[in-house]
Amino acid sequence: MFVYVINQHGQPLMPCTPRKARLLLKAGKAKVVLAVPFTLQLLYGSSGYRQDVGLGVDAGTRHIGISATTKNEVFFEAEVHPRTDIEVLLATRRQFRRVRRSHKTRYRPARYANRKKPRGGLRLLFSARWKVISKPSGLLAQSCQ
Repeated sequence: MFVYVINQHGQPLMPCTPRKARLLLKAGKAKVVLAVPFTLQLLYGSSGYRQDVGLGVDAGTRHIGISATTKNEVFFEAEVHPRTDIEVLLATRRQFRRVRRSHKTRYRPARYANRKKPRGGLRLLFSARWKVISKPSGLLAQSCQ
């Protein structure tokens, strides 16, 4: 577990251990900026040392793995479980809509000609999966900059 650290100008630094964070807070050299994720801001000048952090994403169909690592340490690991019931819910909704429309008016003319989907767009399941991947990785990239 690590504590995120930013310098006195608001630029992110490398995370520190909870012990180091407690010592900085006790000495009055840092203040708490965010509670979730727990982030400290240093109240003194620092060298601004940062290492290269790599972001890894393993996009499977059932589980999506995300990690932020350097050569020696793993700073962040997460496993995201995307929703798998979207296709069934859409089919159920479509079925209810068809039944409702057929029951309301018997002599309603068919309107199937104006229901084409736009060409070139992402499939619904793929776009939902991409949103699940991009949100945590975007937040992680933002906190590691």
